[in-house]
This record gives sequence, structure tokens and C-alpha cells, in this order.
Amino acid sequence: MSKLTLPFVLAAFTSLAAGIVIPSDAALHPRDTGSSKAVIVQMFEWTWDSIASECTNFLGPAGYGYVQTSPPQEHVTGSQWWTDYQPVSYILTSKRGNRAQFTNMINTCHNAGVKIIADTIFNHMTGSDSGTGVAGSSYTHYNYPGIYQNQDFHHCGLEPNDDIVNYDNALEVQTCQLVGLADLATETEYVRSRLAQYANDLLSLGVDGLRLDAAKHIAVTDLANITSRLDGSPYLTQEVIYGAGEPITPNQYVSIGDVQEFRYTTALKNSFLNGDLTGLQNLDNLGWVPSNKANVFVTNHDTERNGAALTNSSPSNTYVLALIFSLAHPYGTPTVLSSYSGFDTNSDAGAPNGGTGTCSGTGGSNGWFCQHRWIAIQGMTAFRNAVGSGALGNWQTGVNSQVAFDRGTAGFVAINNGDGEWQANWKTGVPDGVYCNVIAGVWSGGSCSGNTVTVKNGGQIPYNLSPRNAVAIHVNARIS
Repeated sequence: MSKLTLPFVLAAFTSLAAGIVIPSDAALHPRDTGSSKAVIVQMFEWTWDSIASECTNFLGPAGYGYVQTSPPQEHVTGSQWWTDYQPVSYILTSKRGNRAQFTNMINTCHNAGVKIIADTIFNHMTGSDSGTGVAGSSYTHYNYPGIYQNQDFHHCGLEPNDDIVNYDNALEVQTCQLVGLADLATETEYVRSRLAQYANDLLSLGVDGLRLDAAKHIAVTDLANITSRLDGSPYLTQEVIYGAGEPITPNQYVSIGDVQEFRYTTALKNSFLNGDLTGLQNLDNLGWVPSNKANVFVTNHDTERNGAALTNSSPSNTYVLALIFSLAHPYGTPTVLSSYSGFDTNSDAGAPNGGTGTCSGTGGSNGWFCQHRWIAIQGMTAFRNAVGSGALGNWQTGVNSQVAFDRGTAGFVAINNGDGEWQANWKTGVPDGVYCNVIAGVWSGGSCSGNTVTVKNGGQIPYNLSPRNAVAIHVNARIS
């Protein structure tokens, strides 16, 4: 099958809209159920001003619970996206904006009912170069004036240039350098206190959670000590990439907070590309991070660029269908990436349009994808909010590429990842009635702009689902 471009994907789903519901305030934790808003959007490389605008104009009204921002601290200069991940100081000035703009974004998003998760780098500082950061701070590889000096870093002596080579050696992974980045000595009191000071500064501005970048490269005892010093009870999600047979595992970090489960990302890619979705039913029985500690995604900014996940350029709408599945299935707390084009030809490319995200209607412009506005995705966000903690039930299959299931009695979804029509008579616990198909129509003001789905005779849904398509209903979009 040939790869489909973004315009094709969007065109195929142009009629796939969902209702925009104004929800109540989100609770602190993304997984809180009931009226809370459970979906995180990673606004990758968006400026603070453009995130603030999008919170007001779309994210809040559409029911998104959290925005995950790029790192807010001063970093090395350069247009590449990864320069954001080479910190120079803890001054809140980056390519995304300054401290005042960051604070305004937090307040504006809070007013729209959206919480903020800041991407945070505790593991390292810059690479082996020297220079001046975006806020004017000078630095060399192991000298960051007024912050860190040579003694505040690991010098492991295990490999040439102190860089990680052997991931089977836990000591090496956690005391040598990740691709040459100066590795902080997180077992020392000074480094621990300085990192906690930075994190508490973010929290004092109203940040609600932290993504802990490269957490795998910090010993669990060190990270637990640092996070124990944080003010309040912020949501934490940790980047701990699984490696088969490696001594450091994601499950070791669950006592600290949520852990990003990359095995989930791999499983979705393999299942949707290979046409067999039947193994995705019981994801909490695979030895992964438990569902109540897992932060999951179809793709993030790294996997989008390294071939490890489905992306916008994946064939036959598998990317969109996998996003629908991720938002429907109860495993983990889902994050949706909102990103930009060009990574397939230049994996280093930074944000277009000066980092100002540009969205309108159900998509983006100026190089921005705005996946969070894609009709099927906003529809499934409303679905996720409606079903809350409803258990997965009534799992049904056609051929291996076709699955359908309930979320309690509040929602039902069917996904046809095959090339043939699925002629079905599904069973559901959703009450009888006529519902808006939130994958195919906007639910607004009690009416649906797309097609409807009828549940009758005590929970029967007779339906012909077209190839590479999905259907979803929930109790908050019931017509009659």
C-alpha cells in the first residue's frame, strides 16, 4: 500500500468531526475520572503565546485536560528542535518565549480549564561545545557560571569520552553521558537541591505537572529524592525507554509517578501495520507499566523522527485509526502529539513559522499539523471524557483487523483497519437510542452534522463499516 500524504488523511476524515463540549475544571491528575478531562496534548515546539491562544480558542472548549510544553529553560542557540534539550541555565527564556509569556500562558490556559505540564531536564546540561545561550548566559561543557562546575558532573571513566555505549550496564547508563551531554551528578546534595529549586520555580508559576526527560539515565534513588522536594503534588510522567534484556526497566520508576510506556507505541505500530488488532485487548496483562501508572502515545517527538512509531505518513490511515484506538482503550493516560511537517526529510528541523502554531477549523497551516484539531481526534477526546473509568467490555472482532468494544455503558467504538467492509451486528451496553457518530459529525447544540448510529433491541447495532474507518458513540452525544 502506498503512503498517504497529510492532505489525503485529512480529506478522508474531513467529515469525521466531534462535538465540542465545555467541561468542568480538570482535576489535578489526568486519570481522574467523572467530569475530569483526561487527554494530554504535547504542543511540540509551540511558542507560549500560541499555546495560550490555542487554549482559549480550542483546547479548553474541546475538552483537553493538559498541555505538555517544550522545555521552558534557557538552552543553546540554534534552529534545530533538539537545542531545546541542551540546557544552559534555569532562566525561563527559550525560543518559545520569556518568563512573563510563560506565566501568561499558564494563567490563560488555566482560565480555559487546561492544565500545564512542563518538559523538564534533570539529567544533563549541554554537549561538548561552548558558547552563549538564548538568554545570554555563557557556558562550557562542564562550567555553567553561577550554577554548576566540573565537580557537579559525572565523569564515569567507563568508555571513551565518557559516553554511554553499553546499555546492559546500569552504572554506565546512569553515570556516563547520553550522546555527549554533560551528565549531572544527581546523587550529590547540591545538584539535587538545585534541580528541585528549578522545578519549584515552575510550580510557583502555576505549572501543574512535569515530564521528566531522560529519567532512565537518573538512578531511581536520585530521582525519588529530587521529586520528594517538590512543592505540592504535581503530576509526574517519566521518560524511561524500555530495552529488551536491559537492567533498567520502566517498572522500576512507578513509585515516583507515571512512566511513558514505549512498548505500547511499538505494539500499536506493529498491530496496525500488520493488520492484527486482536492482541490489543488486555494490555494490562503484558508485564508493562500498570495502566494506572502508564502514560501512552501513538507517537511523540522522538518516535516521530526515528521510525519507531506510526506517523502522519504511515499508510492507509493507520495513524488516525491508532489514535482513535488509543483514546478509546482504557489503558494508560493518553498523550496526543501536535506537531509540524518536514521531519521526514530533515529530522533536525525546528518549528516552522517562528514556532507560532497556526491552526484553524479542523487542521493547520504554515507547516503545522494541529493533530489535536483533526475531527476524529477531538471527537475521541470528548468520548474519553464521557466514558471516564468505564471498563472495557463487549470485545468483538470481525477479521483480525477489525475490533469493537464498549467502555462501560457510556461509549462504544468500532475500528475497521482492513481493506474490506465490516458488515456487523454489534452488541453494546450503551442504552438504546440514536447517537451522533462522533468520528463523522460535529455534535453541537443537541444536533449532529454527520451520520448517526442507532442502538436498538436492547443493545444491538446493525452497521456496515467502510474500510479504514471507525465509528464511535457516547452518552453525551445522544440525539434521542
